[in-house]
Amino acid sequence: MTKVVIVGGVAGGMSAATRLRRLMEDAEIIVFERGPFVSFANCGLPYYVSGEISDRDQLLVQTPERLQARFNLDVRPFHEVTEIDPSNQTVTVKHDGQEFVETYDKLILSPGAKPFVPPIENLEQAKNVFNLRNVPDLDKIMKHIEALQPKEAVVVGAGFIGLEMAENLTKKGIAVTVVEKAPHVLPALDEEMAIFVKNALERNGVKVITSQSVVRFEEEGSKLILENGDVLNSNLTLLSVGIQPDTELAKKAGLDLGLKGGILVDDHYQTSQENIYAVGDAIVVNHQISKEDALVSLASPANRQGRQVADVIAGLKRENKGSIGTAIVRVFDLSAASTGLSERVAKSLGYDVSVVHTSGKDHASYYPGATDVTLKLIFNRQTGQIYGAQGVGQKGVDKRIDVLATAIKGNLTIFDLPELELTYAPPFGSAKDPVNMIGYAAINIAEGLSQNIQWHELPKALENGAKLLDVRTTPEVKKGHFKDYIHIPLDSLRARLSELDKSNTYIVSCHSGLRSYIAERLLQQEGFKVKNLDGAYSLYNAVRPKEISHD
Repeated sequence: MTKVVIVGGVAGGMSAATRLRRLMEDAEIIVFERGPFVSFANCGLPYYVSGEISDRDQLLVQTPERLQARFNLDVRPFHEVTEIDPSNQTVTVKHDGQEFVETYDKLILSPGAKPFVPPIENLEQAKNVFNLRNVPDLDKIMKHIEALQPKEAVVVGAGFIGLEMAENLTKKGIAVTVVEKAPHVLPALDEEMAIFVKNALERNGVKVITSQSVVRFEEEGSKLILENGDVLNSNLTLLSVGIQPDTELAKKAGLDLGLKGGILVDDHYQTSQENIYAVGDAIVVNHQISKEDALVSLASPANRQGRQVADVIAGLKRENKGSIGTAIVRVFDLSAASTGLSERVAKSLGYDVSVVHTSGKDHASYYPGATDVTLKLIFNRQTGQIYGAQGVGQKGVDKRIDVLATAIKGNLTIFDLPELELTYAPPFGSAKDPVNMIGYAAINIAEGLSQNIQWHELPKALENGAKLLDVRTTPEVKKGHFKDYIHIPLDSLRARLSELDKSNTYIVSCHSGLRSYIAERLLQQEGFKVKNLDGAYSLYNAVRPKEISHD
């Protein structure tokens, strides 16, 4: 009989345990969890703060008793593994002040990640500063809220958890300020896509401070001093500046570690020590696109890894193919999602990067309730390889990014995207889905039918003598326009070509990019030098509103 010991529960550990039981009925399976809960919905924790999830028990996915009854698993909460002896295949376990030694045939490590605690002066004296990684963390926050009824809160860090907490604290009636060291919120996204998230935060009363960090706490945490000297008042501060692999146990056992202390594993989750495997947030994975080492701390990969390591131990052929980091966040009425590499990361790796933005509707525009979906595709125009994608909108973003993530995983290219046959009826989508449309737009660039220019390239192009041609309607232009532009509505363009000079280079813009593409094709075939402003007026106005005139 094989004896398998699993260190850590939740996504990776419990997926491994339950899959092992389904494959190996005669195995002895022991799960040691140092905390009180072996299976809980850590991604749901922020929503309990506002009451959107009203019952705390809903966060507790499984109990040791239910796991014992259904799977015959020996699950032991409040059991901390303090030492691993690979040569003797034993672990030392601490429980209720006592220590004991447990043997294993196979050991699976699923210790997860821990919050990164920045070196902020006087942090240890602060009485109102919290992290949020587990249910006990949540309980501390809720106890603080119930006892003190805080009026002001600061969230340090504008990643996924930080933004979810900003939303839910706001819904709790607390005035929230978000402080982010990076130049924009949600650093996983590129700047022009993240701006939609910032706007959603500010529309809902959240104050956003970027390019700043907290350097000192004063008055037991009630005052936060920023690096520029500004002072913020806070009754509750959440530190959400990132996480790091919780691998101290692995380090003590002599396991090989890699990126940021993550556990190195092979394609079968085997560590550097025989019969010791590792999964989840603590391991270094291969990024499927860049082929570089990465840390991907997401629930879906952790669950998959737990299942796969069980398959490996049971003798099935499974291989860790890596991850691409697909993620989504809701910020009030907006969803923001990404998959693969951002434009910034792809360029930093030296890739030949092309970018295209499109704006469409989540379902047929004539059907009531249609809302905008803005997509960004990062790709190689020579090979068609898709490096990554990002999306923002009220509805339908998850569907489109999921499709694009599947395309990346399946090694599809931009040339395959128009071929995807996606469900369509007016309440659900469009006959030409936004995924199809961004594929068409990318192919136009790859085949030279369109030459676009990015929003951040526009000022320099205009400085170098290019002329901006706005082909929107007159009522649209009156609502807002570029400061220096030529206005010819698209439907009048053919009749007014004589007003343009073929010695000039024209950058064409409309509202979202479709009409400007039509204008670009017309002008190009008439012998003009022309480029299309990618994302057009709507994107530029979102990213650089101070450069837009309203008169």
